[in-house]
Amino acid sequence: MIARAVATVGFVGLIRPAPGTWGSLAALPLGWLAMQGGPILFTVLTLLILPLGFWATTEVTRGKADHDPSEVVIDEVLGQWIALLPLVWGAAQAGVPVERLWPGWIAALLLFRLFDIWKPGPVGWMDRRTDAWGVMLDDAVAGGMAAICVMALAALAHL
Repeated sequence: MIARAVATVGFVGLIRPAPGTWGSLAALPLGWLAMQGGPILFTVLTLLILPLGFWATTEVTRGKADHDPSEVVIDEVLGQWIALLPLVWGAAQAGVPVERLWPGWIAALLLFRLFDIWKPGPVGWMDRRTDAWGVMLDDAVAGGMAAICVMALAALAHL
């Protein structure tokens, strides 16, 4: 039961349609709460989602044919939080509350969802793995790509 609650992020993954989008949306307020502890805590918590999500995904898919069921959305939280990393660090550097960077929040959400759905290049390579690592890593890579784009957009906005 604990693994299922973790894998579905408190059962958010059971919401239909588009459980992945619901998981990404749930990641935003959870991320904001985690950011209140500062960028180092947020980064550590983001890193901890990978082994936690791997464990939960492994447990809920054990003995099942589907290695990546749609209700598993802990991977979306990981990817979304990676996409948000530039915001928490940028806000800390600028000495402003992270919610002041609201355009970045929107960009991080949209870009992460784009890369997670589209699965370009390395995202697709990770997604083709048929194990819990594939479930977690495709979203981690999509989040990394989104984070790079968020940084690029921030740089363009501040020219």
